[in-house]
Amino acid sequence: MTAATDLLTDAFQRIQGAVRRAVDGLDENALTFRPDPAANSIAWLVWHLTRVQDDHIADVAGTEQLWASAGWAERFGLAFDADATGYGHSSSQVGEVRGVSAADLIGYHDAVCASTVAYLATLGDEDLERVVDTSWDPPVTLGVRLVSVITDDLQHAGQAAFVRGIAQRAR
Repeated sequence: MTAATDLLTDAFQRIQGAVRRAVDGLDENALTFRPDPAANSIAWLVWHLTRVQDDHIADVAGTEQLWASAGWAERFGLAFDADATGYGHSSSQVGEVRGVSAADLIGYHDAVCASTVAYLATLGDEDLERVVDTSWDPPVTLGVRLVSVITDDLQHAGQAAFVRGIAQRAR
């Protein structure tokens, strides 16, 4: 590992901590609470941020997503396509993320975080310059993709913490 990958590892582990704080101890009512009918729930936010991380890291690592390969899709039992990450979901689709426990949300995120950290341990600084997506101008490097996942995940983890606070006050 390098200073850069150490920093990336720290960032992904901070997301993991934020997810745990946002979800730990919540029941289904709190996990599915929505401040208004069009808002995202904690369950959807954490499922989505974890799906995006799982999808994007598996893509750049050349591995299978844990969602399918480790049985998380079956455990969650959601009616979405296996490759769904929540990107572009409608308000009604957000509402379909129900019946998922805090333990499963944390468990899936912990597994994805562990996979991410293991992948980062294989990288050197030169790997971060590898182009992983040529559909953008400029093309996206591995380093940029990893930072993109971190920023998106941190935003959603913060949103989940915010919704948790609103849900607790609403009770």
